[in-house]
Amino acid sequence: MSTGCRDTPVLKQRGQREVFCGLTGIIWLHRKMQDAFFLVVGSRTCAHLLQSAAGVMIFAEPRFGTAILEEKDLAGMADANEELDREVARLLARRPDIKQLFLVGSCPSEVIKLDLARAAERLSEFHGPNVRVLNFSGSGIETTFTQGEDACLASMVPALPATPEKQLLVVGALPDVVEDQALDLLAQIGVTPVRCLPSRRVQDTPAIGPNTVFALTQPFLGDTHAALTRAGARHISAPFPFGAEGSTLWLKAIAAEFGIAPEKVDQVVAAPRARAEKAIAAAATTLRGKRIFFMPDSQLEIPLARFLTRECGMEAVEIGTPYLHTDLHGPELDLIAAGPVISEGQDVDLQLDRVREARPDLTVCGLGLANPLEAEGLATKWAIELVFTPVHFYEQAGDLAALFARPLRRHAALKRQHPNRLEAAE
Repeated sequence: MSTGCRDTPVLKQRGQREVFCGLTGIIWLHRKMQDAFFLVVGSRTCAHLLQSAAGVMIFAEPRFGTAILEEKDLAGMADANEELDREVARLLARRPDIKQLFLVGSCPSEVIKLDLARAAERLSEFHGPNVRVLNFSGSGIETTFTQGEDACLASMVPALPATPEKQLLVVGALPDVVEDQALDLLAQIGVTPVRCLPSRRVQDTPAIGPNTVFALTQPFLGDTHAALTRAGARHISAPFPFGAEGSTLWLKAIAAEFGIAPEKVDQVVAAPRARAEKAIAAAATTLRGKRIFFMPDSQLEIPLARFLTRECGMEAVEIGTPYLHTDLHGPELDLIAAGPVISEGQDVDLQLDRVREARPDLTVCGLGLANPLEAEGLATKWAIELVFTPVHFYEQAGDLAALFARPLRRHAALKRQHPNRLEAAE
């Protein structure tokens, strides 16, 4: 008999949301794909967002930029396709290192008066084979925070070459040092060959086929999962590699697919798992017994709740996620003890009412809600930091636990220094 949360009735709410824009995925994707460029077709507001979020100036030209749409473009008074073609030609002439160009829509095509999918096909024919041009939407109207990466990777799948080879595809953008750790563990276990999506360079782009199996490293890749399945690849269902337990279960699920015994995995991971458990235990002294409330933001909420409740001793009050994808999140829900509310979507006012009623020890939420909740005497954790910080696999497990311990320690220190102020807020 299952004691997990897979069969827990899901509270589904649709109302006003408080989420970050999907364009921000470009900030980590442009660092990952070293010969790609992300050209955002949007307004000056979009350019300012990327400048602020990335901490760099657009005109300094890292591997992303913005093609600004003026009022005449939005009104349909100018031929936006001609202007886009001109901007792309100018960019590629100036940057011969670009091998893959993404046209990123900041708004639906009805708003920007430009069909970027067709534009990408046209430009790819013109500039290929040296440059591959693809398109995806990063619109905050259509996507939540991490869906920008999902849309980007899904756009790449139809262009992947075919192969009959039996292989593992590791899917999801990880920092290079974390990806290297994962690949080293898989090699020691005996899993081969292994490819990555996205690859660091176009020349290493993976091929896929009916003998390709893929393992996701990020829980927000629903569209990519669907695209790979349509292309004939098969998903390895497993918990995500957060914490010592999640990393081990992820590796064991892959090993089983390749006919490798779980004992081999235990042998390979013994040392890094011991280090991870020791580091987690140090943070767990602060986390154990504390109550946590997840507001929907990054789609990392369910695997993080599993990690915090099972490995750090926390109690989940509510686990909110923008989208609940059973094929992806089911193995995680099986491991989370029954009890917390599982919610999908958001009506932010109603959810804030539940936070105030529960008064959890820690609330994981977006930037826009953190300060108001702190003013009410509630400790918070910025959800965005969990995406920008390396948190996967064994060597980062202690850092992941510490991200949740720090705001609790800070809150306790403030309460000691300013007891009257926090008591008044509470």
